[in-house]
Amino acid sequence: MTTVRTAIVIGGGIAGPVTALALRRAGITATVYEAYPTTASGVGGTLALAPNGVAALRTVGAHEAVTAIATPIHRSALAVSRRRIDMPTLTGVPPLRVVHRAELYQVLHDQAFAEGVPFAYGKRLVDAEQTGDGVIARFEDGSTATADILVGADGIRSTVRGLIDPAAPGPRFTGLLGFEAVARHEVDAEPGTMTFAFGRRGYYLYWPEPGGGTRWGANLPQQRPMSLVEARAVPTEQWLDTLRASYGDDDPGRELVATSNADDLQVVGSLQIMPPVPHWYRDRMVLVGDAAHAPSNSSGQGASLAIESAVQLARCLRDLPDVQSAFAAYVRLRRTRVEKVAARAARINHAKAPGAVARTLMPLLMPLMVRTVLDPEKTIADEQRYVIDWDAPVTPRPPFNAGRAPR
Repeated sequence: MTTVRTAIVIGGGIAGPVTALALRRAGITATVYEAYPTTASGVGGTLALAPNGVAALRTVGAHEAVTAIATPIHRSALAVSRRRIDMPTLTGVPPLRVVHRAELYQVLHDQAFAEGVPFAYGKRLVDAEQTGDGVIARFEDGSTATADILVGADGIRSTVRGLIDPAAPGPRFTGLLGFEAVARHEVDAEPGTMTFAFGRRGYYLYWPEPGGGTRWGANLPQQRPMSLVEARAVPTEQWLDTLRASYGDDDPGRELVATSNADDLQVVGSLQIMPPVPHWYRDRMVLVGDAAHAPSNSSGQGASLAIESAVQLARCLRDLPDVQSAFAAYVRLRRTRVEKVAARAARINHAKAPGAVARTLMPLLMPLMVRTVLDPEKTIADEQRYVIDWDAPVTPRPPFNAGRAPR
């Protein structure tokens, strides 16, 4: 049984509220501190929650509220030029869920708040001091907070990561620039079908939007990274001109861009990933979610892995007697899994910007690709069927040659 009773959670996005909910179920009182003055409202596009992510939400009682605001994706297809082929589906797993990022933030906040988790806004962490039996967090406004542990759920540009290890790597640019919008054009696809399309100059995906129209996202090759502030400083009509030039020869990319309103275009910005982070914890500070592992959006697993890690961290703190053994067990349970997902996503990123020869061959290779490298049983089955057993006790690392690893 842990001696940890209180926690400071830095970050009120996805991982933060889930961490607080999971810690509460482990008997630990957590307060969430968010740098921005309010919850996100209308910010950002959509994200996917894989079945494993929804299963982890079930552990903290948030799965019903989240699935209620999500669009289920039951099937997928691959399109190159004018050729389209349906992709096989995994058997025995629920559908992928697509949800608006801001709505997901709000639902998770509301769930945590309803269960008694306190939130403090406008609290930007600048430093943390570790004492013999706790942590003192210092915020930009001069205030402080004290608890037994501090959890960094503060995203890909994590302040806590730098406090744990000043030499920790930062996010890396994938070479892609992201956009999202809803077009008035209706594509020829059944509801609940997501199509992954390789255009002549860029990759895009789309699915029928409930209520009409087609939601689409684009990943354009980009020479240099742009901050989100830089990308959003460019007039959206100018970005639409770029997208028209990029997808003007594609079907239905041409129609999707042409029937999208500049006011509705979401500029996601340069897509970034986290390289492997050597140190996820130090003393009484620990990382969770994107602060520790942020695979490319190509994985479809970023949010789901963050939710899983929040739950696993709480299990370890619940069952192990001291902070260091709990954090060590948490890393053992998570690192291999998240780095395997990140490696798969990196391979997909390379495929999103194929050269001229590859684009020519892809229509011919599509049936073979679907049976081999795109077969979900061979690529994502282990990811999506993964379910955390909350009730199973976490055991410390066994002695050398003792037999089995911790559950």
